[in-house]
Parts: sequence; C-alpha cells; structure tokens
Amino acid sequence: MTEEEDGSFDGQNDPDRATGGISAERLRSIIERIERLEEERKALSGDVKDIYTEAKSAGFEVKIIRQLIRLRKQEPAEIEEQETLLDIYRRALGM
Repeated sequence: MTEEEDGSFDGQNDPDRATGGISAERLRSIIERIERLEEERKALSGDVKDIYTEAKSAGFEVKIIRQLIRLRKQEPAEIEEQETLLDIYRRALGM
C-alpha cells in the first residue's frame, strides 16, 4: 500500500505537492535563465553605447544614426508613406 492509499501522505516526498503544485526546480530554472538574459542585455546595451560614442568621436551625428537604424527596421512602403506625409505637412506649414 502506498502513502496516498493509506492516507499518510504529507507531501514531504513530492516537492511539487509540498509547494502547492509548483515545481520549485522549474521555477528556479526559469528565473535563473531570465536573470542571465537580463545580464546579457545589460552588457549588450553597454556595447551599443560604446559604439555610439565611437561614432560620435569619428564625427558622425548619433541622432541621425539612430534615425537610420529605426528606418532600416521598417518596411519600404511604410517609409515611403511617412516621407510622403512629412512632405505634405512641410508644404502645409510653408517649410
């Protein structure tokens, strides 16, 4: 007869049941993976900042580089639509 069958089961032998059905090891694994990725993101962010500093020291306008990067992420049709609207708005303002 098992512990469950005789009613003496107290959850001590099953970590999932002892913690309300939550797998502590699985949760720990997920949290540790997220923490590692957060650290990697922080390091990468520092690397990107260093590259912008390098670009600025080489005489490039960082603001324009950021705009170019943003544009490169967009679809060509989206860029064309934005440029058309920008041109219309400029003309409307006499610019």
